[in-house]
Amino acid sequence: MQQSDFDIAREMAALTTGRSDIGAVVSFTGICRGSEDGAAIASLTLEHYPGMAEAEIARHADTAMSHWPLNGISVIHRVGRIAPGENIVLVLTASQHRQAAFEAAEFMMDYLKANAPFWKRVEGADGASWIEAHDHDDAAAARWTKP
Repeated sequence: MQQSDFDIAREMAALTTGRSDIGAVVSFTGICRGSEDGAAIASLTLEHYPGMAEAEIARHADTAMSHWPLNGISVIHRVGRIAPGENIVLVLTASQHRQAAFEAAEFMMDYLKANAPFWKRVEGADGASWIEAHDHDDAAAARWTKP
């Protein structure tokens, strides 16, 4: 977990420098919005259990590595207070071909949105409130489980 913002270019270079086996890198960056349903957001605060959240993210990254032919994966998720316009999460997936990289990145983001052990609190003009999980996030994550 990371308290401060991250440098996307530096993270991509760390994943790909000196590698000639990578033909595609997919990146997803989640950014704190300034409003939700027309209401202004002053900040978003993310809390987690240190150690547990990192282990769960690593476990899902390992699942992605075993399910898709990836050459690398990097996941950075910030915690603490995040202002609108600041980065929240970065997922990088690298593969020889784009399809595997896209699917693995989507898998990781669906997991992070629906099941990662984070608690989110939004602060706005009406005060602060905890954000509940959304059904559409659960549905997106469920498509990756086999019946």
